[in-house]
Amino acid sequence: MRQIVLDTETTGLEPAQGHRIIEIGCVELVNRRLTGNTWHQYIRPDREIDTGAVEVHGITNEFLADKPVFAEIVDDFLAFVDGAELVIHNAPFDIGFINHELGLLEPPRGPIERHCTVLDTLAMARELHPGQRNSLDALCKRYEVDNSARDLHGALLDARILAQVYLAMTGGQASLVLGGEETATQGGQARANRRLEGERPPLRVIRPSEEELAAHRERLAAIDEASGGNCRWWREEQG
Repeated sequence: MRQIVLDTETTGLEPAQGHRIIEIGCVELVNRRLTGNTWHQYIRPDREIDTGAVEVHGITNEFLADKPVFAEIVDDFLAFVDGAELVIHNAPFDIGFINHELGLLEPPRGPIERHCTVLDTLAMARELHPGQRNSLDALCKRYEVDNSARDLHGALLDARILAQVYLAMTGGQASLVLGGEETATQGGQARANRRLEGERPPLRVIRPSEEELAAHRERLAAIDEASGGNCRWWREEQG
């Protein structure tokens, strides 16, 4: 299974208002493992970037002045993501911008769903953690993913962080193998089953002393009294 964790940065919030993509970052997962393959590109939007957007990602028009326009990088981008599942946090935002860019081409090349399927990790997080904050930063804190390098938003950096969050959020044992002949996975990482060799000596059993038994009974009696006679262990002890 090939997945591409993707993030974008833009000139503003609404493609309907003429805003454009200025950065795309992609990180590849194959069978839930980071392959090390990435795709990253800054893009010249040929329009001004909103001041509020610059405060979020720090990318300026001056920095983008010598970068290619979307039409010049679209073939490389589509070749990298073709046939994969896109993993995106708040996917409608990024997909809306990507499809807007594809629709501006001559001839139009969209929508991106012709090339990929899409998984929205924000929708997934809301199902897993209803009523809680599910921003990327909040998920990093919840799943103990290091985002200390994230002073500003950046498409490739955020895609790398989201990949770790996604793996943590969808972690757990992927397959249960009985018999020990195959490899099980836990949290997306391979884990070989280990066989115990030879005969093992019997476990040593340490019996409680009379003082320890008396203290145990005293503790059960106190629990039974506090619970209004509902201490099952005390009843079994008496019975």
